[in-house]
Amino acid sequence: MNLRVSNYFKRSKKIKIFVNNESLEAYEGECLALVLYINNIKNLRLSPKNKDGRGMFCLMGSCQECVVLIDEMKVTSCNVFIKEGMNIKIGDLDEL
Repeated sequence: MNLRVSNYFKRSKKIKIFVNNESLEAYEGECLALVLYINNIKNLRLSPKNKDGRGMFCLMGSCQECVVLIDEMKVTSCNVFIKEGMNIKIGDLDEL
C-alpha cells in the first residue's frame, strides 16, 4: 500500500537510499523517519537492556526512540532529511 499523498505536492527529485544495504526510493529532502514508515519499516532499533523494538514516537527528536546509524553516527531519524545515497543502519545498534 502506498502511503504517500500523490498529485498534491510537488516533489523534489527521486533518489535512492540504502537501509541495511537494501535500496529504497525516496524524494530528496523528505524526513527520514517518514520515509522509513512509508516503506513499512517501523522497528528502527532495539532497547539496550531488554532488546525490545523501538520506533517513531514524538517525531521531533525529544524521545530519541527513532535513533538510527548514518555513517557510523547515531542520529534521530525524525531530524534527518534525505540525500542521495545515504547509508542507514537499523536494528541492534550495539551490534552494528
